[in-house]
Amino acid sequence: MENKILTTNFHTHTTRCNHAVGEDRQYVEAAIKGGLKVLGFSDHSPYFFSGDYYSTFRMKREQVPGYVDSILALKKEYKDDIEIKLGFETEYYPKYFDKLLEFYSQYPIDYIIMGQHFVLNEEEHIYSGELHHEEDMMMRYVDQVIEGLETGCFTYLAHPDLLNFGGSKENYEKAADKLCAYAAKNKVPLEINMLGMREHRHYPNFEFFKIAARHNCDIILGCDAHEPKGVCDLESAKTALEWCRELGLNRIEYPELKKPCRK
Repeated sequence: MENKILTTNFHTHTTRCNHAVGEDRQYVEAAIKGGLKVLGFSDHSPYFFSGDYYSTFRMKREQVPGYVDSILALKKEYKDDIEIKLGFETEYYPKYFDKLLEFYSQYPIDYIIMGQHFVLNEEEHIYSGELHHEEDMMMRYVDQVIEGLETGCFTYLAHPDLLNFGGSKENYEKAADKLCAYAAKNKVPLEINMLGMREHRHYPNFEFFKIAARHNCDIILGCDAHEPKGVCDLESAKTALEWCRELGLNRIEYPELKKPCRK
C-alpha cells in the first residue's frame, strides 16, 4: 500500500504491558500492509520500585529478554520490507531512573520515549491522566518532565499534554509555555498522540499545540498502538496533519534516536 501520510511510527506496544492485544508479528505485518517504512516498538518499560509496590501496566523485568529477542528476530526476518527499531516507553522517576539505565545497558536498545504517566515516583499514585484541580499540579508535572529530558536519554516526549489539568487557564498556559520553550530550545520532539485522538480522550489538546506552535516545536505523530490495527492510523494522522497545517507546526517523521545511557 502506498502511504505518504504516515511512514513512521515509534510508539507501539505489545501484550507484555497487560493492556495490549496481538502478537508482535501481527504489528509488523499490519505496519507493512499500511505502508509504514519504519516501525519502532516501545512497550511500557519495567521499573525498579522499592518495597512491595507492583505496577500493573508495564512488562515485568523477566519479560525483557523475550521482548528483545522477539523484536530483533522480526527485524532480521522483515529487513527487506520494513525498518524495525527496539525501544521502550518509560517515565522519569528520579528515585529509580539510574537503576533503570543500568538495566538497559544489558540490551541493544535503539531509543526510549518519555510517557510521564505519574507525577513523583508512581507509588504516590498521582496519575497524570486523572483530573487535577490543584493549581500547582501542571507545573509539577512539567518540572519533572524537564528534569527527565535533561538526562539526554529520551528521543521524544509522548503525549506531552497528558496531565489532565482542571485549574486555571493562566496556570495551564504558564506551565505549557515552559515545557514548549524547553522542547524548542533543546530540539525535543513533542508527540501528537493518535490513541488519544481516536478514543476522544482529553489529549491531544489543541490549546497545548497552539503554544507549541508559538515556540516552533518539532512535532511527531505517534500511533500509541495497543492493537495491530492501530499501528498505522491514517484517519487520525490526517486529523493531526490538519492541526499541523492550521497551526504551522513543524512535523518531523524520523527523530534523532538517542540511546539511553548515563552521562
